[in-house]
Amino acid sequence: MKDLFFKRLAALLSVKSLVTIILTVVFAVLTVMGKIEQSYMTIYTVIISFYFGVQTVKNANGGGDAA
Repeated sequence: MKDLFFKRLAALLSVKSLVTIILTVVFAVLTVMGKIEQSYMTIYTVIISFYFGVQTVKNANGGGDAA
């Protein structure tokens, strides 16, 4: 149980995950402030789609516990 926690924490702290989390926070803040631009929405959508697409492929190929 403890090993699983540390494994998931390490996966969360990967560069890809940190970028995704930061972009999501910025997206939420800009949306609440009403200052979201179309170009940012496009970039955000591409990055999030890529991130979850990679995770789906990893899980489908038996890539382990992808967080």
